[in-house]
Parts: sequence; C-alpha cells; structure tokens
Amino acid sequence: MIRKGHSKMSVQKQCKALAIHRSGLYYKPRGESELNLNLMKLMDEHYMHHPFKGASRMYIWLTKDKGYNVSKNRIERLYYDVMGLRAIMPGKHTSRRNKKHPVHPYLLET
Repeated sequence: MIRKGHSKMSVQKQCKALAIHRSGLYYKPRGESELNLNLMKLMDEHYMHHPFKGASRMYIWLTKDKGYNVSKNRIERLYYDVMGLRAIMPGKHTSRRNKKHPVHPYLLET
C-alpha cells in the first residue's frame, strides 16, 4: 500500500495517513531457529499420538526422554503460541446432571 516513489506523498505522510509506524516498513521478522524447528517437528509427531499431553508433559518428554536441554518457557511458547496446540481434556462438570431433565425411579430393586 505504501510506495516509496510516490510523487505527491512522502513515505512519512503515507504512513501517517494509514496510521502505521515507519519502522514497521523496514522490519523483517526473524524466523525460528533450527533447534526450534526440530522441537516443533518432534512435538507435532508426538501430539498426533498423544493429544492429551499439554505443554508441561511435552516438556518432560522432550527433556527426559529425548535429552534436549531446553527451558519450559520455550516449550510453552512453541506449543501454545507458535503451533497453536491445546491438550484434549474433558470439560468442566461433565457428569453433573441437568436440573431440567426428569429423574426416573430405579425399577429393578429387589
């Protein structure tokens, strides 16, 4: 949307009109490191077989079983933020009855 060779508006005025910072034009985000890419690949493969494991159990698996020396914060960031994974678990109060449903008597008493 912003053209550097625009004849009527400078880059500064174009950025001001679009309400963005000029520094955002020149920022090139760094990609993930090779270690992070390897960790994400391992976590993705392991998650396919164990979707109930969260970031803390994934951290234990990577450090104890696989031998990686990484922090829990790194695993949580990759697991939740970068990869967008969530552990599959039951919701709250799955066995609590609905008060609106009728309660039937037990008919097989002896």
